[in-house]
Amino acid sequence: MGEFWDLYNKNREKTNLKHQRGDPISLGLYHVVVSIWIKSDDGNYLMSQRHPNKTYPECWECTGGSVLSGETSLQGALREVKEELGITLEESSGQLIHSKRREATQDFYDVWLFHSNATLSDLVLQKEEVINAKWMSKHEIKNLFNNGELHPLLNYFPWN
Repeated sequence: MGEFWDLYNKNREKTNLKHQRGDPISLGLYHVVVSIWIKSDDGNYLMSQRHPNKTYPECWECTGGSVLSGETSLQGALREVKEELGITLEESSGQLIHSKRREATQDFYDVWLFHSNATLSDLVLQKEEVINAKWMSKHEIKNLFNNGELHPLLNYFPWN
């Protein structure tokens, strides 16, 4: 069974339309995408490396993905982290830090910041999506960005 998304108009009002991933989205309609930055008490961020068979192969990213039909942005963020990294975040530790409509990708892009001190041994990586994960400093992430090793659509950082 395919993945389905709810569609919204330009004012982020939900329509009655559902969209199947992979099909083109009609102009004037949008879906919701989330990026989830996970910050530890020592100020580092949990980053994951994309599988080589995915678009932007082996690029580093914070966890993210599309919100499924029936989910809120927050529910989608929590699910993506559980699926890709195998950890459960506390809903109350999350904060929506950025949201915008992106015309080029026809989505509403929500950026979440969560706090967690999960260890790498706590992680269970989704092998079809993620090949590596590590805690990184802001400096290390900026170096990835400058070297073209960070997912190119990931253009909002929690310290901006």
